[in-house]
Amino acid sequence: MAKFELKLPRMGESVAEATLTSWLKEVGDTIEMDEAVFEIATDKVDSEVPSEVDGVLVEKCYEVDDVVKVGDVVAVIEVEGEVETVVDNSDSADNYEAEEMVAAAEEALVAAKETVGSPIPDYSNSERFYSPLVKNIAKQEGISFAELEAITGSGKEGRVTKNDILAYVETRKNGSVASVAPDQKKETAPVAPVVKEVSAPAPSVAKDKAPVKVASGDEVIPMSRMGKLIAKHMSESVSTSAHVQSFIEVDVTNIVNWRNKMKVAFEKQEGEKLTFTPIFMEAVAKALKKYPMMNISVDGDTVIKKKNINIGMAAALPDGNLIVPVIKNADQLNLVGMAKVVNDLAHRSRNNALKPDEVQDGTYTVTNVGTFGSVFGTPIINQPQVGIMALGAIRKVPAVIETKEGDFIGIRNKMYLSHSYDHRVVNGALGSMFAKAVADYLEAWDVDREI
Repeated sequence: MAKFELKLPRMGESVAEATLTSWLKEVGDTIEMDEAVFEIATDKVDSEVPSEVDGVLVEKCYEVDDVVKVGDVVAVIEVEGEVETVVDNSDSADNYEAEEMVAAAEEALVAAKETVGSPIPDYSNSERFYSPLVKNIAKQEGISFAELEAITGSGKEGRVTKNDILAYVETRKNGSVASVAPDQKKETAPVAPVVKEVSAPAPSVAKDKAPVKVASGDEVIPMSRMGKLIAKHMSESVSTSAHVQSFIEVDVTNIVNWRNKMKVAFEKQEGEKLTFTPIFMEAVAKALKKYPMMNISVDGDTVIKKKNINIGMAAALPDGNLIVPVIKNADQLNLVGMAKVVNDLAHRSRNNALKPDEVQDGTYTVTNVGTFGSVFGTPIINQPQVGIMALGAIRKVPAVIETKEGDFIGIRNKMYLSHSYDHRVVNGALGSMFAKAVADYLEAWDVDREI
């Protein structure tokens, strides 16, 4: 028998750590290769980490809500025979010695702080379990043992999670936390004095908010972790970019007719469903190629012109939240390749199976509001990008058709493109010309085009 170390895999260049959100297996459970063992979350995406071997889970190295660095051992799996990665006892001994040295250093630091009169709260006497992350946040914020004990946990068996303690800290800063007993107040002194940088007072959002009243029978629903991230991201985008919108109506009759003619053959030949999305993505990629100053980001007083065209594809999740997987190098894909990528990302988005690096490095975003029946919308820019396009619902409408013989009224398939852009760096001419380029490409669709 050998032991295999299941480590937190690399999840993209900009991701160095993740929060362990749940264990999908317990110690003693049999695990098959590629079967999910635990779930992790970054600031971009939630995902499962599968086992690389068949075996039995014998050790969990982290608890739920712990922050794990890329490359750290999260679980140990006992396997039959030999494996490439085996737990080395000598290394373990070295690790234990290193841990003892770190522990000794931490004790010395605590002793030094106590000597200078900065008491360190001791959370070790509690009957409740607190993860290292929760303890560290509590220490940094000067939360006393009594305060920590009084926090209501939303985790398994009432465990205090990272979100619970951060919410408490926010409430505490706003001055709405009930005071503790007199004999407990002395524990609430912060570890170190807080030094505030003098600057012009920032506008207060919290004070201007109207109080929310909860009436009898109202249901209070806590926001999910992802919901909080989305809310923060959207609020920051509105306060960062000067949003301007342009709208353009597009006749997509040729595309509708072509798709109806080709979708059965396309699925038979490629094994993929042919939706409208890859066609629209192809049009956006071509427009970005034509107008590269829409494929930029703002960094202070400079503009970064992106080399790659990476289009984010906003996808709705079953729980109502939103995620934006990215089609990398979209301008280099033909329609078949685009359809395969779009279908794959959409499927794995709905099944919470995206990898963290698949929701990063987008340079422009497209969102399909027409899926839910909206004719057009005013989408919020996905920072640090400078533009986002909303695709409205395709509708049959009466329209004036111009011919050599004269004008007449006919039934056409039409839709609206809604283009939101950052007016700090994108003027109305560029924003409108970009939207017009997308529309022109769609209206000029060749009805005799082969797959």
